[in-house]
Amino acid sequence: MISTDREEERAYWTEQMQLGYEFVEKLLQFEVVECGERFASIEAAADAASVEMLFSTTKIAGDLERVHWLRERLVEDVITIGREMNQRGWILKIEDAFRSLKMQQLLVRKPAVFDMILKQCIWENEGVVPPVEQVFRRAIVLVANIPKIGTHLSGSAIDISVFNRDDGTEVWRGNPYLEMSEQTPMASPFVGAADLRNRIAITALMESHGFYHYPFEFWHYSKGDAMEHLLSGNPDPARYGPVNWNPQTNEVTPVASPMIPLNPLPVIEKEINEAIERIGNGSASWC
Repeated sequence: MISTDREEERAYWTEQMQLGYEFVEKLLQFEVVECGERFASIEAAADAASVEMLFSTTKIAGDLERVHWLRERLVEDVITIGREMNQRGWILKIEDAFRSLKMQQLLVRKPAVFDMILKQCIWENEGVVPPVEQVFRRAIVLVANIPKIGTHLSGSAIDISVFNRDDGTEVWRGNPYLEMSEQTPMASPFVGAADLRNRIAITALMESHGFYHYPFEFWHYSKGDAMEHLLSGNPDPARYGPVNWNPQTNEVTPVASPMIPLNPLPVIEKEINEAIERIGNGSASWC
């Protein structure tokens, strides 16, 4: 049964966001030795393999199109996952894959995303706008604001949804992509039992091919990067780090300053003020 105890939900959100920030700190310290592997199109590979898949057509932020490309070696794994999902009566939908520095920077500030995070922070703080540092820490768990922790920037992560082949309905996980609440963590106790079973079943299939789930989002999986190494207990340096990708030449170069926030505190403070203008800050429903 889904709990309606808001204090319990608030405590869980706070706990998970703190655990997420501690995980981020570990990611920042984990060694990466970039291998320079090139990229390949998931969409083209699915067509060539006759695997039924879906791909998001919404803009990532502003007018920026989503880029359904990953490191070459990982694309083969995604196609295998997609084929196995087809055999199970499912269709894998790629919501997001590689993101450039600009894409990631703008996504952090995207009103539809930032407003959800700020609302949660105000709710957590019992109706009061929290300090900018707290919003910064919460946002970094849900939308990587430092290149080193951004596995989409490494071309090693995918955000996914799953649909039924027979009727096109979504294999429901409690929420659609993209959700920012106490129901967002993979193992959230605030989603229904059937929805949690779907999350677990999808994750088992993904992890059987080395794509490990990020514990604080029910849609995010990655492989070969620092996140996957930490989650799988692999102490060896990760092979994929944040890169700049040239789609014309298909060459990658490591990001020059992977530890510098894409949106520093003054920018986050400005975004908070603009978000308050959009959503207000006195709704009793946040408390």
